Amino acid sequence: MKKIVLIILGIVSALLADNMDGKKVFETYCWGCHHQTAVAFGPPFNEIASKRTYKEIQAYIITPDSMYESFGYKRTVMTKLKLNAKELDAISNYVLSYKGK
Repeated sequence: MKKIVLIILGIVSALLADNMDGKKVFETYCWGCHHQTAVAFGPPFNEIASKRTYKEIQAYIITPDSMYESFGYKRTVMTKLKLNAKELDAISNYVLSYKGK
């Protein structure tokens, strides 16, 4: 029983750490144009999460200049971010955590 509790605590801690990493990436790179649930310069994360998949979010972050038309936008003003794989994963999961909020 003690092992099960420790395993569950470890999983919960890992999930919270991933979410905190996503929040840090958001605060570093995204906050100027996006907010979690309110419209800023760019759409809020809850709107993005309701329309996009994990892969679509990553593709748009990596190459917004080649993805904007496929998303139905007339143009893009999103800067191409140079995130490492961990940061890209963290922000994608963080955006998706707002799905349904």
